[in-house]
Amino acid sequence: MSIEVNNESGVDVDDEALVRLGRHVLERLFVHPESELSIILVDIDAMEKLHIEWMDEPGPTDVLSFPMDELRPGTATRPTGSGILGDVVLCPEVAQTQADNAGHSMNEELLLLTTHGMLHLLGFDHAEPEEEKEMFGLQRQLLADFLGGSAPRETVQ
Repeated sequence: MSIEVNNESGVDVDDEALVRLGRHVLERLFVHPESELSIILVDIDAMEKLHIEWMDEPGPTDVLSFPMDELRPGTATRPTGSGILGDVVLCPEVAQTQADNAGHSMNEELLLLTTHGMLHLLGFDHAEPEEEKEMFGLQRQLLADFLGGSAPRETVQ
C-alpha cells in the first residue's frame, strides 16, 4: 500500500499517524494492498482556491477528496482491485478551529477528516439522510477501532 503525505501547510502534524490511519482504513475496507493514496495538507489560501475551483463555494473548507480510479470497498473474500484511490486534501488551520470548537486535538480532527475524505474516495456520500447515517457510522467505527477507544465527535463547519 502506498500512502504519501505531502505537508505544504506549514503546520506541524503527525504524518505517521495519517499513514497508519490510511493503512487501517484501506485494510478494513478490503482495498487491494497495491493501491495508492495521497494525503495533502495545505494552508487556508490554497484550500480556499481549491474549494472555489472544484466546489464553487467561497472560503476554505476542512477536507476535499479527489477520486482517481473510483475504487470501492471490497470484502474479505473479494477485495477490490488495485489502483489509485486519489487525493485527500486537508487544511490544518481549519481543522484546528473545528477541533477547538469540538473539544479535541487538531491531530484527532485531522484523523477524523482523513477518514471522512477516504470514505468519499471510496464512493460514500452524505447528501441523503440514509447515506449520512451509513457513512458517519462507518467513519466513527473505523476511527474508534484505529484509536482503540471512542472516536472524536464530528464537527460541522
